[in-house]
Amino acid sequence: MSVTANSIRDQQRIIWDQFAAGWKKWDAELLGWHRPFGDAMIQDSRLRPDSSVLDVAAGSGEPGLTVAALVPQGDVVLADISAGMLQVAREKASARGLANVSFSVCASAELPFDDAMFDAVLCRFGFNFFPEMRAALREMVRTAKPGARISAAVWGKAAGNPWASLVLGTLAHHTELPQPPASSTGLFRCSAPGFMARLFREAGLVDVAERTVSTDLVLDSPESYWEFMEDIATTVAMGLAKADKEARSLIRSDVFQLLGRYEHQGALRLRSTATIVAGTRA
Repeated sequence: MSVTANSIRDQQRIIWDQFAAGWKKWDAELLGWHRPFGDAMIQDSRLRPDSSVLDVAAGSGEPGLTVAALVPQGDVVLADISAGMLQVAREKASARGLANVSFSVCASAELPFDDAMFDAVLCRFGFNFFPEMRAALREMVRTAKPGARISAAVWGKAAGNPWASLVLGTLAHHTELPQPPASSTGLFRCSAPGFMARLFREAGLVDVAERTVSTDLVLDSPESYWEFMEDIATTVAMGLAKADKEARSLIRSDVFQLLGRYEHQGALRLRSTATIVAGTRA
């Protein structure tokens, strides 16, 4: 395990703890937006009422909490690097009366679970940010039972995700942000067609299938979009933090202008596209 990977994880832990309040604030919007991706993963997981399930990079609790209601005789472990995000998930589990959920603060590349524990392992939008993707996947495979399904969602290409590319492109236009290498963490790191399927096969998984799921992020105004992105999108917030006051004003003005093309029947509708991949532990 490299020092670089450790330092990235330490930074991510701090950042996601800071953003936990934003994810709690926008929970209803996030649930509606992300539900089609989680539903697709759940469909691929082939759950039984007594399944034991691990949700890696569970953040504020999804899709793991939805799964918990589907496995009333089973159990679900929500694992994430951020204690702050898992606290939001813990509060939601309590509010829903879900007694079959437990929580683990841990790194994806060092899962603190025994071999062959889980009937299914899920990871929604975690691979984009793992500093060691292959190590994380090896851990998921290790903790999965033979025959268990492992499913993941990653963001597709920028062109299919104007919800993010619109503001990130405007940021790049107005600020001198360094261009990260393709291997570094980031929203579109896993977007190449076939990338995740190849990763799964390299990890020894069989019956691997990859498909695309799209939906819209729906918000009521440009002001809501701007507030939402500042509160939940770490990449955007960190980019804005590097811009001076004048640049921030220009970025906001340009983003609001661009959002006009996404107005439909009194709301903003921004396309959001993800790759869903699943495989079976042999």
